[in-house]
Amino acid sequence: MSRTLLRRRGLLGLGGAMALGGCGFQPMYARPEGGTAISAEMGAIQVARIPDRFGQLQRRALQERLWSGGQSSPRYTLTVLTTFGVEPEGFRNDGLPTRIRYNATTNWQLTTNEVPPRPVTNGTERTLDAYNLPDNQFFAADASRDALYARLVEQSSEDVVTRLAAFFQRQAAAG
Repeated sequence: MSRTLLRRRGLLGLGGAMALGGCGFQPMYARPEGGTAISAEMGAIQVARIPDRFGQLQRRALQERLWSGGQSSPRYTLTVLTTFGVEPEGFRNDGLPTRIRYNATTNWQLTTNEVPPRPVTNGTERTLDAYNLPDNQFFAADASRDALYARLVEQSSEDVVTRLAAFFQRQAAAG
């Protein structure tokens, strides 16, 4: 690319960012220096333990996203359960599968830490991904499955946190 074209793209990007700043655009749950009501609410969510290895990874990913501004005293508990559907997609001539698709369904519920706990909001997020099963390469298939789990963890955690941020945004706008 020529330098002139790169300069033009840079100026267009800068102009676009300035235009968004003028319209009142704000990141929904960003970490500005002073914090926001939404980031404070998100930081007050403790994530309940989730069984299995996938659950451990998902809990860590949720904590990293929710506590990005630091954890305050928890007022809420987020309970998450992910189930999987597995189906073969491609087949060789001898009938063995060559590709596996995982359908992950994440059911979550946010409750208060009051006694008794009071439900606040809940939802269901669906994520799907697939990986190939190479011939005679067990470890490659195992590594592909682990990478698939990592992608599913990231996507489902991001979906849950986005839904929670949208919920708190609606609450702040209404209240």
